[in-house]
Amino acid sequence: MSLIVQKYGGSSVSDAESIKRVAKRIVETRKAGNDVVVAVSAMGDTTDELLDLAHEVTPIPAPRELDMLLTAGERISMALLAMAIKSMGYDARSFTGSQAGMITDAQHGAARIVDVTPGRLSEALSQGAIVIVAGFQGFNRDTKDITTLGRGGSDTTAVALAAALDADVCEIYTDVDGVFTSDPRVVPLARKIDRITSEEMLELAAAGAKVLYIRAVEYARRHGVTLHVRSSFNNNEGTIVYNPEAGIPAELGRNGVEVEEPIIAGIAADLSEAKITVVGVPDIPGKAAQIFKIVAKTNSNVDMIVQNVSAAVSGLTDISFTLPKSEGQIVLTALTAEQDAVGFQSLQYDDQIGKLALVGAGMRTNTGVSAKLFEALYEAGINIEMISTSEIRISVVTRADTINDAVRVVHTAFGLDADEVAKVHGGTGR
Repeated sequence: MSLIVQKYGGSSVSDAESIKRVAKRIVETRKAGNDVVVAVSAMGDTTDELLDLAHEVTPIPAPRELDMLLTAGERISMALLAMAIKSMGYDARSFTGSQAGMITDAQHGAARIVDVTPGRLSEALSQGAIVIVAGFQGFNRDTKDITTLGRGGSDTTAVALAAALDADVCEIYTDVDGVFTSDPRVVPLARKIDRITSEEMLELAAAGAKVLYIRAVEYARRHGVTLHVRSSFNNNEGTIVYNPEAGIPAELGRNGVEVEEPIIAGIAADLSEAKITVVGVPDIPGKAAQIFKIVAKTNSNVDMIVQNVSAAVSGLTDISFTLPKSEGQIVLTALTAEQDAVGFQSLQYDDQIGKLALVGAGMRTNTGVSAKLFEALYEAGINIEMISTSEIRISVVTRADTINDAVRVVHTAFGLDADEVAKVHGGTGR
């Protein structure tokens, strides 16, 4: 008997009919002879609605109480789903994150999993029950408080459960048929990817691909969990995300043997970042370290960094870097407070940028990828402001209002267009 962990996003359980459809799928998996553990998100846009409600009550909600509020969404979903399964004649038991043994640190709103002790889940499985777990939430042993894992937390919950229970596969259900070469809402001719390495998926997730969150992919790679991203609206095979060192499990594709990787796996775009330019930095050793120590104290995540060649006359240079928009003002405030100590002239802030990332393990052994990318953007009249590369990724920053055009022209330039329009069943790809 196989153990399968399934995760259903908000768009898959958005209303009563959707919950009954998901319950039917879970029961079918159980009928096939599998043990089933399910991690479920809040219904539809419940989390966003609860956030809006909190901010109507107070501009700055208390973090502890906000976590208490937000976890209500998943508790509603898990209970309704368990009820639907029971109505079909199968035993189902719902568990909150703390009941499921999801132990986290004490960071409200963005807690990290430190341990998983799924004793109650194992007991329920041994008694023949289908297990339903509220995603996105955990429990801190020291404070005794409920915590939340941040956006994408239900994905991370599912992967953590799969690792702790030694599941055969972790199925991530969403409203698209798998991982595509680009967002099918932006590129209608995006093509579904049958198999992708966890390394490539990490780069795509980090670059803005929304179908999987980076923390879940990172956890899966580290703990050897195979992911199967598929649609909750049909029974089609989706996308297998696997560690190439371990290979694909035989039951999931071509006896575990993967052919040579394509040059480009996919293209992701991200509009959630801003750019800060520190103007007039003295071009002497230690200044960059000084600047980024200040940034580090704000706990902000810096993405791309570019330093200009210093002007010979002035001996000054400019340093630009990108970071999440939500952290922009905090970093600007911190840098401004230390302006005299660092000795820079001014700060520039730009939140109208977009990042495009081209990802593919085949880049390691194929030349001319950069040239083709830059030529496609040039022919479309799209200007590049920043460039960053890794072994399997090229990222460029351009204007926010041109990013969708940039994705489409690059997708076509690399021959990724499919013959027919991709189907999106609803929601936002989560």
